[in-house]
Amino acid sequence: MQDIIQALEERRDQARQGGGAERVAAQHGKGKLTARERIEVLLDLDSFEEYDMFVAHRCTDFGMADNKVPGDGVITGWGTINGRMVYVYSQDFTVLGGSLSETHAKKICKIQEMAMRNGAPIIGLNDSGGARIQEGVSSLAGYTDVFQNNILASGVVPQISVIMGPCAGGAVYSPAMTDFIFMVKGSSYMFVTGPDVVKTVTNEVVTAEELGGAKTHTTKSSVADGAFENDMDALMEVRRLVDFLPLNNREKPPVRPFFDDPTRREKSLDTLIPENPNTPYDMHELIEKIGDEGDFYEIQRDFAKNIITGFMRLEGSTVGVVANQPMVMAGVLDIDSARKAARFVRFCDAFDIPILTLVDVPGFMPGTSQEYGGVIKHGAKLLYAYGEATVPKVTVITRKAYGGAYCVMAPKHLRGDVNYCWPTAEIAVMGAKGAVEILYRSDLGDQEKIDAHVADYEDRFANPFVAAERGFVDEVILPRNTRSRICRAFAGLKTKKLDNPWKKHDNLPL
Repeated sequence: MQDIIQALEERRDQARQGGGAERVAAQHGKGKLTARERIEVLLDLDSFEEYDMFVAHRCTDFGMADNKVPGDGVITGWGTINGRMVYVYSQDFTVLGGSLSETHAKKICKIQEMAMRNGAPIIGLNDSGGARIQEGVSSLAGYTDVFQNNILASGVVPQISVIMGPCAGGAVYSPAMTDFIFMVKGSSYMFVTGPDVVKTVTNEVVTAEELGGAKTHTTKSSVADGAFENDMDALMEVRRLVDFLPLNNREKPPVRPFFDDPTRREKSLDTLIPENPNTPYDMHELIEKIGDEGDFYEIQRDFAKNIITGFMRLEGSTVGVVANQPMVMAGVLDIDSARKAARFVRFCDAFDIPILTLVDVPGFMPGTSQEYGGVIKHGAKLLYAYGEATVPKVTVITRKAYGGAYCVMAPKHLRGDVNYCWPTAEIAVMGAKGAVEILYRSDLGDQEKIDAHVADYEDRFANPFVAAERGFVDEVILPRNTRSRICRAFAGLKTKKLDNPWKKHDNLPL
């Protein structure tokens, strides 16, 4: 028996060595952790249960029969993050460049299917050279099996992808279908076709970093939700994100101990809105002053900064936040901000996370580039997402809510549950100056008359009371009381029940 146990330990030791000491040293030389080290950082100590350690590929072409490594370039299993179950796979670049083979894909698919059956998030640590060329179509078939499971898991369990090395060609589509994508600065990239192909086909000269690096995908393409300095930072941020999320679509979001008084008043909020209506202020200040302990986990911080999305806690419970940001382009809505917010709202609704919307929006961005780019359809995505959502929705209008942008930002008419305004709120079709120039076109040459019309319009419409008189706003609240009012609002919505009409699926304006 001892011989058998010894043989087992030797085989396990061989599997744990991955591609060998030389390749592990090369991985460390690039400032990257190995696949196993990443799992150790991500999961609670000694919680990892590995599956398929001894799986090897079955390819015999191109000399592959003599090049087999136990595990076949991916480590799979489950463990816990702060005591809560997650499934994980970690691609091992030291084994055949982490390339995906038929058996490599089967290992990932097994984990995906177990996660769906058992109701736990899936976290993929991607570091792969792509499809294993020696296996041809079998590798492509493996990728497609993984994609199919990504689709089936969407909205069932949270899916998180961390890009920790190369991710090219077909490999990018699995992360693209997951809920969150994080990248590591300087060592990860994603693109469908690499720089050499781009140069051949389009004659463009571009580096891998410029084409698909972390900065590109967090600031320009919106493919990635965040970028971090190194592997350790990225993995610790994943742990933090998981703490905000429910394990699956049948569970409520987690409730954590909190040490912040739900009735806390913030007198400084009474002076947050500047006297000049055109002066910006930072919406982050409001978010941090109303959330538990000022903790806010922002999603896509570096993309479409004119809107803010992320998670906070109120009385220990997770709440999704969507907020216009007056510091960037006056908080105007455009193509990018509408897409960013719509996807976030749909994620929250899929996993029963209540949504808080903080509104200060002057309208939609005008211009040919926006219209040609389809701002109508992209704006409709956000409108659709809010209207479709059945989770508790609380809205606070702090200053401006003009025109179509008012209609889009979770108003009462899109089944908003509780809608508050600050006394500084202005709800109208447009600002006073623009309205007067249309209503009193014949007086445009007389500045005195125009000024009088503007003052009259502001008195009559640049306030929250017209909307409040019609019941479109539930209450005009003091800014200092915002935390206590929204905490009570969400507390009163804990038993909300709302179902949409039966349908096979909707037809979102993509």
